[in-house]
Amino acid sequence: MPEPRAEFAAIPETAPANSPLQFIVLLAIAGAVTYVPYLGVPFKWLESFFHELSHALATLITGGVVSHIQLFPNGAGLCFSAGGSPVLIGFAGYAGAALWGLLLFMMASWPKGIRPAFTLLGALVLVVLLFYARDVLTIGILIVLSGLFFLPLKLAGAAWLVSMLRFMALIVLLNAIKSPTYLWGLDGRGDAELLAGLIWVPAFVWIGLWLLIAAGCLWLCWRRVLGPRNCNKI
Repeated sequence: MPEPRAEFAAIPETAPANSPLQFIVLLAIAGAVTYVPYLGVPFKWLESFFHELSHALATLITGGVVSHIQLFPNGAGLCFSAGGSPVLIGFAGYAGAALWGLLLFMMASWPKGIRPAFTLLGALVLVVLLFYARDVLTIGILIVLSGLFFLPLKLAGAAWLVSMLRFMALIVLLNAIKSPTYLWGLDGRGDAELLAGLIWVPAFVWIGLWLLIAAGCLWLCWRRVLGPRNCNKI
């Protein structure tokens, strides 16, 4: 009888929480990938997916109805909905993308939950694909994103999955920091202008708030890596 495979044994319990150097290296690679043509495109889709998913969840939570989600090859996206709270729905996109990035990183700090995490995230993409995708481009993009979560489960061991999930989290966070800056100077367009028209708070305030939330999430990831002992020495 063959010996049972111990796929999770390769991950030390302390590895995800106490690797500052690994964090810096992954952050640098994630930052570089966002500027590499073609290579960074699927990860832009990932941030866009979480952005539109956050709009959809805010719509459903506040009593609205989601018609469909549309994703574009350039990383843009739209969530078509009716009802709900326009303020919360408008705010949720950029803020939600940052929080999803933070959640992904925290999930990577739970070694025995890495494979379930990838599975659940892939299943989440499939739910959106089945219920909210209407056009061919969106369907294709969601299939690629589902592959980002499902294929690593077959191609590598658990130790590699930890770094992969961390990398995804960091690239989502970096895109969550960069994306709101594109709203500067957009006259009458974008979530910031929408919110400014709803409650008379200037668009630059919303943009600044989203940047602070994303930067704060990245800082919390860094604190998670340092751990309580190292944090006390700062």
